[in-house]
Amino acid sequence: KLGSIQVLFNARIGNFPENMYFDADDKFEYHHDISGTDYKLISSMLFRDVSAWYHIVIAKDTTDSTEANRVKIYVNGTQITMNESGLGYPAEDFEGAVNDDEQHMIGEWCTDAGCNSNFIGGYLAEITFIDGLQLAATSFGEFDEDSPTIWKPKDVSGLTFGTNGFYLDFEDSSDLGKDVSGNGNDLTAVNITATDQATDTPGNNFNVLN
Repeated sequence: KLGSIQVLFNARIGNFPENMYFDADDKFEYHHDISGTDYKLISSMLFRDVSAWYHIVIAKDTTDSTEANRVKIYVNGTQITMNESGLGYPAEDFEGAVNDDEQHMIGEWCTDAGCNSNFIGGYLAEITFIDGLQLAATSFGEFDEDSPTIWKPKDVSGLTFGTNGFYLDFEDSSDLGKDVSGNGNDLTAVNITATDQATDTPGNNFNVLN
């Protein structure tokens, strides 16, 4: 689905969503609708390799007094450049919709009218949500001595997930929204069934003809 909006993560307060998504130019965006001009960051990097896995970390802490530290985006272990649009980085102490007592969606765009658009056209291998900490990519992946140039996932079970945190590993085909962090913050799978589960993962990567 190159050249179209594809949402990774979404939450909203009323009709003001906070979105993390690939845009129609195949760039990654952090975008929070507010009344008037929006907070928006757009990557210089293009995401067009549909045969590769990407590891993306969105690290947010709006209590930081340094504007550029409030939202950091890491791709395959490296922090990428995000260009400001609209109001740019969120204001200091701006809470936003993520981690508020609102519906959160993965792979879909929600507005006040409902949630039925901009689905992600790809595979999701692991999703980790950390409540209360702004972690770097090295909490979730690593370069090791066997593969010093290939970013690999690592065991996240020992992380502190926080009250609202969750970890989806998608191993249980009968419950793909199951939170295995120990918190029990399960998500509800919508229009996804056991047959949608795949065995091609970052740790068990199949060859792909391009």
